[in-house]
Amino acid sequence: MRSSAAVLAAALAGSWFVTAAAPAAAENAVLGPSTTLYVDPASSTQQAAAKLEGQARADALVLAGFPSATWFTKGTPAEVQAAVKKLVDAAAAKNAVPTVVAYNLPHRDCSQYSAGGATSKAEYQAWIDAFAAGIGDRKVVVILEPDGLGIIPFHTDLSGKEEWCKPSDADKATAAKERYEMLGYAVDKLRANPNSAVYLDGTHSAWLGVGDIASRLVKAGVQRASGFFINASNYEPNDKLVDYGTWVSQCIYYGTTGDNTGHFERCASQYYPAKPNDYATWALSRKWYADNVGKAKGPLTHFVIDTSRNGRGSWAPKAGTNYKDAQTWCNPPDRGLGLRPTTRTGNPLVDAYLWIKVPGESDGQCDRGMGGGTDPERGSADPAAGAWFEKQAAELIQHATPPVARPTGAKKK
Repeated sequence: MRSSAAVLAAALAGSWFVTAAAPAAAENAVLGPSTTLYVDPASSTQQAAAKLEGQARADALVLAGFPSATWFTKGTPAEVQAAVKKLVDAAAAKNAVPTVVAYNLPHRDCSQYSAGGATSKAEYQAWIDAFAAGIGDRKVVVILEPDGLGIIPFHTDLSGKEEWCKPSDADKATAAKERYEMLGYAVDKLRANPNSAVYLDGTHSAWLGVGDIASRLVKAGVQRASGFFINASNYEPNDKLVDYGTWVSQCIYYGTTGDNTGHFERCASQYYPAKPNDYATWALSRKWYADNVGKAKGPLTHFVIDTSRNGRGSWAPKAGTNYKDAQTWCNPPDRGLGLRPTTRTGNPLVDAYLWIKVPGESDGQCDRGMGGGTDPERGSADPAAGAWFEKQAAELIQHATPPVARPTGAKKK
């Protein structure tokens, strides 16, 4: 979810269903030609609408009419099993497929805005066991641990540089290794149900370089998963995301094939030979993959894209603001809804456009690095991470690309 300058430097209407197109790969039994994506009538967006009035309520109801992911972030094994089962059973009764997010890793988000999670490897594995038991043999799309590979405690990147996440209560000697083990365990446990499509964290086009994330995905078991997801809770534009995801897929192939095995550092990326802020130069990296991967002789890894808030692309503060950390990922103003959730992507590697982040829910209490608890872009404090953000919900609808009708508000019943 993160994409700040600091991280970049370190990285060098009513309920309705969406009918899916044919999947990009025959082995994907979940996102097939007859798939419908589930709209949860008891979603967190519907719950927010029930507490609102006027235009704010109308906005929430508009957003509640689209298929968005349901996040599971806490609870005992028994609690999460029951909650997951309730959701997947309700979706199955509608012959629809829900998107669920498993977000409970120890030291998630490096104890920042979305801090929390299990307290140990054993506790996490028990939670995942229960999560999988709740799914049973139902069809489901699982987004496995946003930030799980982007932010790893005591991790060293491909260049040998120690990364910034160093929580005081993590064991320096084992934290990174255990992160990979936990994710690999979750992949295997969830994929034991062939009706679970499981996607691992692939960060996004303004975060980790292609080789770095490709290496991490392989270590976490992406070749046993259904693929990876990108742009979760972020705002990067689709053109860059499709390039990025395609390159990650091609780099996974390159770094696991023949004499190139293990050499993910050789992969071209959005940082070289391309320049990240000059999209015209991205053709250079496309050419590298054409020359070095070309027509792969084996299957390429698929991915899904979070388009919930990227209709206007990413945000940058106005010149002269001099923020200590612009926090471009955190409640940026005047963003818009992106492409609607669908599997009609027109790209053989992109299994779906999904709304992973629930649009209208806050990213956290952003202060642009200035302290004091106030967001200087808005002149007030933002809601806590995951809480409903009326102003942002209105902006997302107002600036949606493609447009979304915005009905006039009415009082709650």
